[in-house]
Amino acid sequence: MPSRASWHHPLSRVLLIAIPLLLAILILSPSIPFSSNRLLRSPRFFSSARSKEEIWSVTRLVEWRPCRWWTDRPLNTLPPKTNGFIRVDCYGGLNQMRRDLCDGIGIARLLNATLVLPKFEVAAYWNESSGFADVFDVDFFIQQTKGFVDIVKELPKEIAGKEPFRVDCSKRKGLFDYVEGVLPALLEHRFISITPAMSQRRDRYPSYAKAALCQACYNSLRLNKALEKKGSELLHAIPKPFLSLHLRFEPDMVAYSQCEYDALSPSSLKAIEAARGDRKPWTGDAARLWRERGKCPLTPNETAFILQALDIPTNTTIYLAAGDGILELQGFTSVYTNVHTKSSLLNADDFAAMHGNTKAALDYYISINSEAYIATYFGNMDKMVSAMRALSGMYKTLVLSRKAFASSTSKGLKGKELAEAVWNAHKEDFVMGRGTALPDCFCEISL
Repeated sequence: MPSRASWHHPLSRVLLIAIPLLLAILILSPSIPFSSNRLLRSPRFFSSARSKEEIWSVTRLVEWRPCRWWTDRPLNTLPPKTNGFIRVDCYGGLNQMRRDLCDGIGIARLLNATLVLPKFEVAAYWNESSGFADVFDVDFFIQQTKGFVDIVKELPKEIAGKEPFRVDCSKRKGLFDYVEGVLPALLEHRFISITPAMSQRRDRYPSYAKAALCQACYNSLRLNKALEKKGSELLHAIPKPFLSLHLRFEPDMVAYSQCEYDALSPSSLKAIEAARGDRKPWTGDAARLWRERGKCPLTPNETAFILQALDIPTNTTIYLAAGDGILELQGFTSVYTNVHTKSSLLNADDFAAMHGNTKAALDYYISINSEAYIATYFGNMDKMVSAMRALSGMYKTLVLSRKAFASSTSKGLKGKELAEAVWNAHKEDFVMGRGTALPDCFCEISL
């Protein structure tokens, strides 16, 4: 026991004042927000009472497989006479254009039209000049769709020099009916171009038109030989086994989401603000409800937290299937350190010369061949990759739930409780096969 005199030492007097002040600060200070990097990264929150069980080891109850009405049914004979020629004009990035092409093939069969090889119209934003043949194997495409829909490389001489009559379907509101809205123009002009509508009356598609869409989209689009070779080289360079992660947190995407984030760096905030334009972020209750609906992209730091909650080891080999300009990437790579990218694996000159569509095609190729695939956003690429993996019986596929994460954090969960809630939500999704294939061509199978 120290003597009474010892408390009169100068250091003792400082401590006597400092300790109560420190306790007051700890008690009165606000709690750290759920998005705090320190809270999300701290490894102690992952040592829960639940036995360690990687998400892939959970027994599935439901899987998505190609519907038998598409794969096993006999082909309907194509009509002897065509109603005309359709060219599908595809816009945007590679996977958006691929989605439009798939729809266009179904439309051509629906309208008894002959499909002309599609035109890839890429906006200036994508800095892209690739055409259909620059990405896909044209001869394979035509061969695989034979009997489902007629496709030609070139138009007949009598209309070869004409520009197609443009029928704009892309921005029509409501459910768009192609028989009513496009067939009259096709019969009148004989050669038309379309961009498929976002909202369509597929319920009116006869089975043969649906089968044409499914066959063309999932069995006929193969990368051309040059890209297949480059993709194979890239796949060979990645240490095995590996997980392909499609991580989305680019400035334009965050700006478009109209979400705001705490704890981002000044440079990230500046990049997001520059991309916002007229799309101002939600505020107050509207912002909270928007986030709870799962509308806000996961940050790289949040993605790392969720992967840890799913017991994905932090030394897992990860291929980052992502575009250029991912913000706050350090928040992920500081936790998962064994990360590989196209730029780290490919020759620097080859990578610098690649267009956006080429990069997207390589990400797609790697993702359909990886042992496991995880997406932070269920966009066009994720839908296509998930479907192709289901087609091949590769079921280590998962889309992270922004809604479940936001719902859990809005309830005040953090640390171990948040990790447990995230695990339970994703376990349920994985067991029930939710959100991992396109229902138009794939059917839910109970195991």
